[in-house]
Amino acid sequence: MTDAVNSYPGERLGYPEAGPGSIARVGRRIGALAIDWAAAVVISIAFFQYDALATLLVFIVVQIVFIPTIGGSPGHRIVGMRLVLQNGAWVGLWRPIVRTLLLALVIPAVIWDQDQRGLHDKAVATVLIRA
Repeated sequence: MTDAVNSYPGERLGYPEAGPGSIARVGRRIGALAIDWAAAVVISIAFFQYDALATLLVFIVVQIVFIPTIGGSPGHRIVGMRLVLQNGAWVGLWRPIVRTLLLALVIPAVIWDQDQRGLHDKAVATVLIRA
């Protein structure tokens, strides 16, 4: 028997089960990550002879710049997601920095809670939702 309080990701946080405003699922997240990483690789190839550190730094800068300005990274927006605070408000300026540094460490991003939020999102009280 399923727990009525937590029958789908995001329910305990007050998000709908499906559609706009629902918790973004794994497929979209992986797609967004692939788009953002591919963009970082292209920029790294074009300007930094495909240096691994440059690729990572480009990825980090893209995340930090675009999350507070357009509500998500280019990959997030292309696949129909946006990043918000748990209460739905704007993420501000410091949260994208901390979130992205944790994302770059990888491990926090692959440990999820029952609402499919990675530790990098939990640490800064953000949620990736469908736009």
